[in-house]
Amino acid sequence: MNSKSDSNEKQPGDFSLSISTRLKQLRSEMGLSLDKAASLTGVSKAMLGQIERQESSPTIATLWKIATGLNGSFSSFIAPNTQSEFDVNHGFIHDPNMQVKTLFPFDVNKGFEVFEITLTHQHEQCSSAHQSGVTEHIHCIEGKLTLWQGDERKTISAGEQGLLKADQAHGYKDESGRTRFINIIHYPVL
Repeated sequence: MNSKSDSNEKQPGDFSLSISTRLKQLRSEMGLSLDKAASLTGVSKAMLGQIERQESSPTIATLWKIATGLNGSFSSFIAPNTQSEFDVNHGFIHDPNMQVKTLFPFDVNKGFEVFEITLTHQHEQCSSAHQSGVTEHIHCIEGKLTLWQGDERKTISAGEQGLLKADQAHGYKDESGRTRFINIIHYPVL
């Protein structure tokens, strides 16, 4: 994150609080102990406890595991609730080779969330299966991106699209040193 403060960009401490609050809220709503949450997410009980106490900030990969395991949206952990549909606030989070900017946070009435994702240094981001029927609609803006689901692979370049059936193991890999793409994640109404 750059050192400049932008009204639409949260600072690292804000993310720790937002993530901690959302994790506690989901566990409470689902009636889950830390043990059960760890079992569902594949993230250790100790790590979940540290995240809740704001003693540790999860990586993007860990946060995806938590969101997926608890059937929550990724953006609900990093994007603030908006006051109106006209005023859309953005969340931005990054790891060394992956940056995720929330363009439109998850809305239960619309069933989707939209991210701008940048991968660098041939980073491959692997994701476990989301809940049944989830799809990811990818539009490559810059660079070259390999998409995979199960054993299938497809490489797309700037201006091209791909569709992932995200209810199975899937992921994306930067093939050009820097790749930027839009990811629309659609959650079916169950």
